[in-house]
Amino acid sequence: MLSLSALHQKQGKSQLVKMGLMSAVTVLVSIFALGQGSSSNLDMWTTTQTILRDIRAFVGLPDTLRACGYFDGVAWNAGQTCTNAEDLQSQIIWRLRLPRVLMAILGGVALATAGALMQGCLGNPLVSPLTLGVASGASLGAALAIIVGFSLTTVGSLAIAGNAFVFSLIVVFIIIQLGRYRSVSAESYILVGIAITFIAGAIVSTLTYFATDAQLSQLAHWSFGSLARPNMVVVALVATSTFTLFPTAMKWSWDLNALSMGGDDFAVSTGVDPSSIRRNILILSALLTSLIIAFTGMIGFVGLAAPHMSRILIGNDYRKLLPASAICGAFLMLVADTIGRTLFAPVVIPVGIMLAVIGGPVFMYLLLQSKGVR
Repeated sequence: MLSLSALHQKQGKSQLVKMGLMSAVTVLVSIFALGQGSSSNLDMWTTTQTILRDIRAFVGLPDTLRACGYFDGVAWNAGQTCTNAEDLQSQIIWRLRLPRVLMAILGGVALATAGALMQGCLGNPLVSPLTLGVASGASLGAALAIIVGFSLTTVGSLAIAGNAFVFSLIVVFIIIQLGRYRSVSAESYILVGIAITFIAGAIVSTLTYFATDAQLSQLAHWSFGSLARPNMVVVALVATSTFTLFPTAMKWSWDLNALSMGGDDFAVSTGVDPSSIRRNILILSALLTSLIIAFTGMIGFVGLAAPHMSRILIGNDYRKLLPASAICGAFLMLVADTIGRTLFAPVVIPVGIMLAVIGGPVFMYLLLQSKGVR
């Protein structure tokens, strides 16, 4: 019979192998996604060869790449064009598909991590970033920018994204403050979040009632959730912010384990302050969620489904559950976006709609399971 130490080591190795396999599958799916689209479809081997060829060529900066300028979206020699078929394929991959694939990975990582954090700190497996008012705040900010023309950040193309980001954080701040007035329990944050969601939804509905057809169309397209909007500059900004915040989430994995094992009383006995850690985690989750939906629009179910998938594969140890959820989230976003781009090509179905189609049955299953119905 194996000792407890040996069993723990064996389980740890198995979990690491599963996460490694999940990462490898996600990488393969991302390569496949880079080759798929309405303009041209490439197999994975051809896509890999094209990427490696372009990377080698980019180091030397030959004239063809200077003319195409598809690494940063700026043409070095605007008077030249890319007429070679291979150059055209490379331009499609680097300028059109790469930002979309990278944003799918980053969006999945951020939203799934935020979902796992919220579920852990609030002790509710059906909680997600969309159920606590973060998304409703972002929707309110976007509606104000589109319909009223009111923005707290800037004007121009970033007005909607900036307003959505700021208002989502304002809503979370209100939820935290109102939760303090009632009590510091997890249920308080959930109930206040639901109330704020209804209030924000009512304001958005009122604004849409007086909106013009053009404004309604713009707001509807934003609410669908799409990965086509971000460019490489936005992707770089989101990547830097996401991977800066992720280590902070990992730092709180022990505190989340204490909360999930025995609730607030057990957490206090281990030296964890439940109210403080809950507040800090909600703020971090709001930052991760707002960072994504501000640029992509409403994307749901990743923050709900990915942590549950990871629990089935990895278990409830948040030291491994958080990175596993991030990997699962990236995988789900990539699969949903790739299906949406290729299913009815050249028509592209926004990733928010595809995730809703996939996540709806998942949410129903989880809801029934939480009530003990099989």
